[in-house]
Amino acid sequence: MAVLKATDSDFASIVNSNNKVVVKYYADWCGNCRLFSPKFKRLSDDDAFASIAFVDVNAETSPEARKMAGVTNLPFFAVFKNGRLVDTVAASKEEAVRALIHKLDA
Repeated sequence: MAVLKATDSDFASIVNSNNKVVVKYYADWCGNCRLFSPKFKRLSDDDAFASIAFVDVNAETSPEARKMAGVTNLPFFAVFKNGRLVDTVAASKEEAVRALIHKLDA
């Protein structure tokens, strides 16, 4: 599945219209964010995660979306289930993001 790009104007509707959502918060100046992008795309293409919407949010230009997850560092990942924040992690390791995504099945 493609990674969706979201901004403050459409973030809430994306989170509320998908049962399971994983969000990557990034900034253009963040080197680790850029390095994680291909991994995030690969996770979105994984058949095991076919029922999950993958969303990219620029943390600098979307302050409301950033507040919904309490972003503290970049890259920052959040998972939402049925419109509610489940958990977050500030990490650049794929294993940490996979563990976060698996919390959607709990």
